[in-house]
Amino acid sequence: MMTSREIRQHFIDFFRSKAHKIVPSAPLVVKNDPSLMFTNAGMNQFKDFFLGNQVPDNRRIADTQKCLRVSGKHNDLEDVGKDSYHHTMFEMLGNWSFGDYFKEEAIAWAWELLTEVYGVPKDRIYVTVFEGDAKENLDFDQEAWDYWKRHIDEKRILKGNKKDNFWEMGDTGPCGPCSEIHVDIRDDAERNLVDGKTLVNESHPQVIEIWNLVFIQFNRKADGSLEPLPEKHVDTGMGFERLCMVLQGTKANYDTDIFTPFIKKIEAASGIKYTGSYAPDAMSDIAMRVISDHIRAVSFTIADGELPGNSGAGYVIRRILRRAVRYYYSFLNLREPLLYQLIPLLAEEFSDVFPELKAQSDFVTKVILEEERSFLRTLEDGLKRFETVTVKDGIVSGQVAFELYDTFGFPIDLTMLIAGEKGYTVDEPAFKVALQEQKDRSRAAAHKEVGDWFVILDEPGVEFIGYDNLEVSDARVVKYRTVKDNKGNQFQLVLNRTPFYPEGGGQVGDKGYLYFDHERIAVLDTRKENDLIIHFVEHLPAALEAPVRGKVNIEKRVLTENNHTATHLLHAALRKVLGTHVQQKGSLLNELHLRFDFAHFSKVTDEEIAIIEDIVNENIRKNIPRDIRIVPIEEARNSGAMMLFGEKYGETVRMVTFDKDYSRELCGGCHVPATGQIGFFKITAESAIAAGVRRIEAVTSVAAQHYLNGQLQELQLIRAAFNNPQDIGKSVLALQEENRQLRKEIEKLLEAQATALQKELRHSVVRGDKFAYLVTSLPISDAKSVKTIAYNLEKELGNVILVFGTVSGGKPQLTIIVSESVTRDCGAHAGNMVRELAKEIKGGGGGQPFFATAGGSDAAGLPGALEKAKEMIKLL
Repeated sequence: MMTSREIRQHFIDFFRSKAHKIVPSAPLVVKNDPSLMFTNAGMNQFKDFFLGNQVPDNRRIADTQKCLRVSGKHNDLEDVGKDSYHHTMFEMLGNWSFGDYFKEEAIAWAWELLTEVYGVPKDRIYVTVFEGDAKENLDFDQEAWDYWKRHIDEKRILKGNKKDNFWEMGDTGPCGPCSEIHVDIRDDAERNLVDGKTLVNESHPQVIEIWNLVFIQFNRKADGSLEPLPEKHVDTGMGFERLCMVLQGTKANYDTDIFTPFIKKIEAASGIKYTGSYAPDAMSDIAMRVISDHIRAVSFTIADGELPGNSGAGYVIRRILRRAVRYYYSFLNLREPLLYQLIPLLAEEFSDVFPELKAQSDFVTKVILEEERSFLRTLEDGLKRFETVTVKDGIVSGQVAFELYDTFGFPIDLTMLIAGEKGYTVDEPAFKVALQEQKDRSRAAAHKEVGDWFVILDEPGVEFIGYDNLEVSDARVVKYRTVKDNKGNQFQLVLNRTPFYPEGGGQVGDKGYLYFDHERIAVLDTRKENDLIIHFVEHLPAALEAPVRGKVNIEKRVLTENNHTATHLLHAALRKVLGTHVQQKGSLLNELHLRFDFAHFSKVTDEEIAIIEDIVNENIRKNIPRDIRIVPIEEARNSGAMMLFGEKYGETVRMVTFDKDYSRELCGGCHVPATGQIGFFKITAESAIAAGVRRIEAVTSVAAQHYLNGQLQELQLIRAAFNNPQDIGKSVLALQEENRQLRKEIEKLLEAQATALQKELRHSVVRGDKFAYLVTSLPISDAKSVKTIAYNLEKELGNVILVFGTVSGGKPQLTIIVSESVTRDCGAHAGNMVRELAKEIKGGGGGQPFFATAGGSDAAGLPGALEKAKEMIKLL
């Protein structure tokens, strides 16, 4: 039986023998393409070739591509673990032809590889071809049918509809008919009972599609119409995990050697045996599949440069990670982090094909461990929150279920599980309504209506001249379009030659002006979309076909260059002072300041910051000249140039050097001619932004001068406030010590006041048949004292409800304590009470059954809140 590594290598070797260039996988996180968040298909990195924006240096390409499908229309997340073949991250084996071979060769080679190299039995294969679509005026793909007949029994060629057999890149763009290859892996007995062709594209787990051959021959326009492409292309994608299932003779992807080592490790950690069941209630098995799948998606995405976060791609990664944690917490009874333990095994398993994870395994481990710890704490908080929810008639409301999902990351099935343990049910339909409303809001906020590009000049590429020139006098508009979103219309132009740098590598896009005859139009931003440089302009010019003069905002560009070069000098200094483990994890460079994120596991000390600043400024004073060369990638690698994980590099790269023994990086950004132009460098802040990632913020040049002047002015004000002492530091320390002593005196006075007030309050307690209670306003504002009084009185009196109102700084506050016996016997709940009472003071709050607080904005409502509290107590 072939191992997964052998299966992958056979694919690569086969297409290398067919004169294909083998290229590395692109990063999982997509850059310069607003239509995609993640790489979700093998063709993503080749879109510019299909769109005609770029000409490939080789018209035949093959690779294995890391893909992620967890957002948009390709969202398989909730299916992962429940069946045998859905995944978040998966590998897509693919071969491409850009205007070279077409249907005949693609079909012949697919058949040869599957049947002769891999040995898939011919009588288990079915293929589909496009049946045509009258509404689209598309014919039956007779050509593909005829080519398939050369290799396979005609009875095994099936016609497929537009949904299954017409592939589209998106709402617009290249598209065309496709042929899917399906394999029937059922037992012979099952095959004899039911003809496999009746199960093709019917979601049968053992009659599966493994390869799709896409024949790109049309372009979908924004109005929905189709136009033939000048060149025809082939784009194929074969699911690696499914192929391994077929060739290793298993009935599930998770039974292949891609996943079994991880499942065994999870078994050992949990002490629970994996049975391979796909029953809906086989929760421990589902959990193990979820974990073994999700660790791949999370680890490789972090290795490619995307950290878990609260928005965008980072939020998606955090959701995947938390889904894995929820499953092992709930169904494997694990309360300590697990995922991070799987990373060494994962890094080793993929070291030969995706080496970026092994190179960063320590960093990725640290990030995932901290995320796990954080979410395990959040899970505990969510469970505590569940204890405080109001349940009517034994039903947890859909809104509460949605709050647990949205705030604490509880999936609906976890909420239903916890509710069931308490004898409750969940209003699932209402939860789905709340969830759909949230999705609709997000979709409406993100909706864009993108018009077609209107072509003025038919030129395949765009020339960027902005490294050395900030003006162009003879440019022309190649194409333009209008984009409508919730902010209104955006107007976009593409020029054949431009000095405007598009946002990328942390450097913001240029601004400036375009001149069409006598009409001046402001360039509001410049960005890159695939391989196009797009100018965002305030409006479209009247004379679109006129020669264009463009001028970049010089002051903004020069200041931005200062900050970009400073980040290179900073990066080198960080590695010199902190260690070579430091790797860039992100940056933002504009004309005002720079921000630099890097891998490091502890706070950068003040002493280290001072040394780093000294090193950077020393290299600024040296006035090191810029050395930029375009070199082969191997030459750059051998020279020790810094390369960033998550970047897609070509065969030739731009190497930026400021002293070969100090700073050498691969970079596409703009830099100063010599470091002396930067003037001065000053770090303004250092902080943590994620586990294992620190951030330094700094200023240079004019901004550094303004920053230092501001600091000096502030120091002068402080000196003046202390009557200009010789040693201002000593004076500040003396004042701090005096304040500490005064605080101690105040605390003693407050403690004495609280003790006296506590004695007085004993006499005001109202004693009832079931319990005692006290509802009153206290003449103190210190929250700590109020809490102390409440706890001491409850301990002294027992079987009591205490409701205290106070005002601090003009803001009303409520504090409630309920004895455990009163909660048990009478159903009193401090958290529920305080949420209701807080309405009277125009505020909010919450807490546990035995202690809760609330704050508000309307002190005039405090007497009404206390009266309402008495009424609530009387009803108990």
